[in-house]
Amino acid sequence: MKSNTEKFGKTPHQPSLWTRADALKVHADDPTTTQPLVSADFPVLSNEVFIWDTMPLRDLDGNVTSVDGWSVIFTLTADRHPNDPQYIDENGNYDITRDWNDRHGRAKMYYWFSRTGKDWELGGRVMAEGVSPTAREWAGTPILLNEQGEVDLYYTAVTPGATIVKVRGRVVTTQHGVSMVGFEKVKPLFEADGKMYQTEAQNPFWGFRDPWPFRDPNDGKLYMLFEGNVAGERGSHTVGEAEIGDVPPGYEDVGNSRFQTACVGIAVARDEDGDDWEMLPPLLTAVGVNDQTERPHFVFQDGKYYLFTISHTFTYADGVTGPDGVYGFVADSLFGPYVPLNGSGLVLGNPSSQPFQTYSHCVMPNGLVTSFIDSVPTDESGTQIRIGGTEAPTVGIKIKGQQTFVVAEYDYGYIPPMLDVTLK
Repeated sequence: MKSNTEKFGKTPHQPSLWTRADALKVHADDPTTTQPLVSADFPVLSNEVFIWDTMPLRDLDGNVTSVDGWSVIFTLTADRHPNDPQYIDENGNYDITRDWNDRHGRAKMYYWFSRTGKDWELGGRVMAEGVSPTAREWAGTPILLNEQGEVDLYYTAVTPGATIVKVRGRVVTTQHGVSMVGFEKVKPLFEADGKMYQTEAQNPFWGFRDPWPFRDPNDGKLYMLFEGNVAGERGSHTVGEAEIGDVPPGYEDVGNSRFQTACVGIAVARDEDGDDWEMLPPLLTAVGVNDQTERPHFVFQDGKYYLFTISHTFTYADGVTGPDGVYGFVADSLFGPYVPLNGSGLVLGNPSSQPFQTYSHCVMPNGLVTSFIDSVPTDESGTQIRIGGTEAPTVGIKIKGQQTFVVAEYDYGYIPPMLDVTLK
């Protein structure tokens, strides 16, 4: 198979590369890029449901938006099953770990509202049962369109297949809370094509999800980021000199890293409503480095494009590694070239003493980073853990040129609005 650098030929742009040399610079526990320890006595948002990927309501410029003074977040959500026989262990106790690990198969979109940007109150499901065309409702982005309260929810419809879709509804506020109305007709937008983005037929472990629409501050067009894998049969990719980068002697062996083919995809809208999209070559590829670049999103600051994405330790390729967390890249224009922030790409990783404490970080334009609690050790050996399924403490970072710095920690689930829209 052709190398990544040859694959896309004469296209609008060549993807930037996150190289193995870049990844060799990733180091856990640097205090400037490490999330503070999450205490094992964390509060839980709800004892009835698990939540994970958090999606703040925002506008197409990326601003986190409240409505009539109400902050709104969407979350991937699944019921907890403390009394279900299949989650009762041999001692008659609730096996919360197994219940948590099974959550993806029953993920649904729920929304929450708050007057304080924390203290979230559960609103309920966004779509009624049967509206979404597939079994699972996976992460995406809710966009407030106008002062009439119209909302486009872009998300991933999964099983069967994986399709980027959207559904339009409306947010309604009262003195006492928020409700979501409509959200009754899901419109499929696009799927992996097998030419630029890997399909399930090419790789049963493929990823194609996490739409993040935005309006480019420079050309004014409507675009969308998403997670993908570079097209091609699994195991056929070439990890060439460009993908390896400038490594020291002894690091030329790439092992089986050809199986790791993550990329950050991009599409451009052919219309103003976001109903008709054209996929473009990836903005960034990680062939030979990592197999997942999940929930990609931008922060536009100082005329630069800060591209953030989340990834796991277990999705790294042979010979390179890094913590679960958020990684970032920066460019002077939308189509790059992108260079890794902090030299490596690592922006905010879990500490090695609590490697699974948080995940699914979302970097907001005000420098606040939200995530969810996965699991936290409750003893010094780390053998006993407490499952989260709730909002993690918000972290503040400062972005300066090609560097980032952890500078603050806030309350659990603190997601304050950047602007408030009064509905008409």
